[in-house]
Amino acid sequence: METRRSFLRNVSACSAITALTFSSAGTMAANLLSGVPGDEKPIRIGIIGSENSHTIGYGRLFNIDKLFPGVELKYVWGETEEFARVAMQKGQIPNMVKDPLEMLGKIDALIVDHRHPKFHLKAAEPFVKAGIPTFIDKPFCYRVAEGKEFLGMARKAGTPISSYSSEAHKSGTFDILKQVETMGAISHVVCSGPADLESPYGGVFFYGIHMVQPLMYIFGDDIRRVRITRSGKNTTATLVFGNEMMATLIFKTLSYGWRTFAETKEGTVELKSRIEEPVPGKNYTDMVEMFRTGKEPLAHQSILKCIAVLEALELSAANEGWTEVIM
Repeated sequence: METRRSFLRNVSACSAITALTFSSAGTMAANLLSGVPGDEKPIRIGIIGSENSHTIGYGRLFNIDKLFPGVELKYVWGETEEFARVAMQKGQIPNMVKDPLEMLGKIDALIVDHRHPKFHLKAAEPFVKAGIPTFIDKPFCYRVAEGKEFLGMARKAGTPISSYSSEAHKSGTFDILKQVETMGAISHVVCSGPADLESPYGGVFFYGIHMVQPLMYIFGDDIRRVRITRSGKNTTATLVFGNEMMATLIFKTLSYGWRTFAETKEGTVELKSRIEEPVPGKNYTDMVEMFRTGKEPLAHQSILKCIAVLEALELSAANEGWTEVIM
């Protein structure tokens, strides 16, 4: 079983393979994207990464529960053979590959699912160049600069790409947005959720996105500057929006789950969804629709802005000073 590091070394060496498969894979993607939403044209998905439990979840979604008729997770590559075999067993994924490039010409869509975002874009690049619609599990990437270059390449190739937090991209978030639009002025928001600046999977990137991106969905992308404050193992972050609204993030270490409160003229209110989440969730249905039709559910600029905010938080953690969000 090839390791993640050796795979990344081999990506550039295998550019010739990518070139050879581009024609057939590009035709495959074009045929796939000619479908219409709701049709049941078979979609064969490959996934890179099985260290994350999400991979098993995708297997259950497509192969066991069969919530999307005609869509199947057919191939998996794991950071280790053990990770891949566990995902195969628990997610009923039929095929394991020793080299992700073995999937070229055999799949219609790709999911990239590493724990650390620094591995995402190199893993996805050969497939995006070959025209394979790709969903990159959160976070999209580790640096804004590499994200810009990658999305420019994807746009040039005509390949649909998306990435988002499941806490942000769900029906309940859009219901909260509808509520906020009727509340009038909001001066301050407080959001609590699990996050760890010392996480080996990218520090604040790994779980911080589940607080940052929902706020962007609800209040917009115009976050100008951020600041981290620490007291021992306890951490908060402050985000300042262009309209001067402030958001305080509380990094939870003793419990799990997310809660959000807003200060309005009527007092402080908890922002909670009034609806029951559909099954399958919006995060999955929009991903599959992108695979079928090429319709990207989130603007590239918004994907990059979220990464820019997380990168600014990481920089602020070094000196606990105000840091500008730079795109």
